[in-house]
Amino acid sequence: MHPYRSVLFVPAHKPQWAEKALAAGADCIVLDLEDSVPDDLKESSRETVRTTLAELRKAAPHVGLFVRPNALDTRMAGADLEVVVRPELDGLFVPKVRDATDVLRWETLIDWFEARNGAEGLEMIVPVEMVDAIVNCYEIAGASERVGAMIGPTSAHADIARAVGYRQSPEGTETLYLRSRILLACRQYGLHALTGLWEELADLDGLRAFSDYGLQLGFRGQIAIHPSHVAVINEVFTPSDEEVAYHEELVATIEAAVLEGQGAVRFRGTHIDLAHADKARDWLAHARLVRREA
Repeated sequence: MHPYRSVLFVPAHKPQWAEKALAAGADCIVLDLEDSVPDDLKESSRETVRTTLAELRKAAPHVGLFVRPNALDTRMAGADLEVVVRPELDGLFVPKVRDATDVLRWETLIDWFEARNGAEGLEMIVPVEMVDAIVNCYEIAGASERVGAMIGPTSAHADIARAVGYRQSPEGTETLYLRSRILLACRQYGLHALTGLWEELADLDGLRAFSDYGLQLGFRGQIAIHPSHVAVINEVFTPSDEEVAYHEELVATIEAAVLEGQGAVRFRGTHIDLAHADKARDWLAHARLVRREA
């Protein structure tokens, strides 16, 4: 999966909001058929999603386009996928996953509707919003090659907060263990690790601090629910020119040292060795993908 910095949710029945999401610069847009759509609008919203996907893909070929269908237990997921699985789609944001069996149930549906509707290569973003999913996160991460990303859970009021019962703080320490489990599961299986939600719409300073803490932990992108948050999230999760230059210089320094028969040298006042160079190369590979460099 491309390392999306910002993944922005848009209610499926409000296509004009999708245009705002695109204008905000979101790396990935999720058209939501689940929690943000009233029950009496769900059926009509499927057709709206089909049209919106085509328009968004035409306007922005490189933006990730995902749909959050209704959960499997609602018995609406198949009807959702029948309409929204299209060639323009990149994947599905699959809700209420509890274990590997749920992943395989989603995979079976995706296999069927891909073949039926002419789509291919659809991936899954898996939010960890149930206690079962936190416990089973490693088996979920490895259950299917379609799983491309997982979300370390944070929210003041959504499913994960209700399920666990914590009270969210600005620092987010109450979800550190939960997020850390998901982060390690992502690392083990090579998935894109996303951190969860900042719900204070007007507090952009708080958002920046929260996003930066997620980056510090090892996450590489974040879920957003408002276009005004996208610019901050993108900035935090975009490697800067100075950071790129630092890592390139570090690698060059080690490579020069190796040619002289040394494995460890002094670099900008610190000790570095071959392991530092390996980490820097990995970091640079990720940076080039995020910055869409060759």
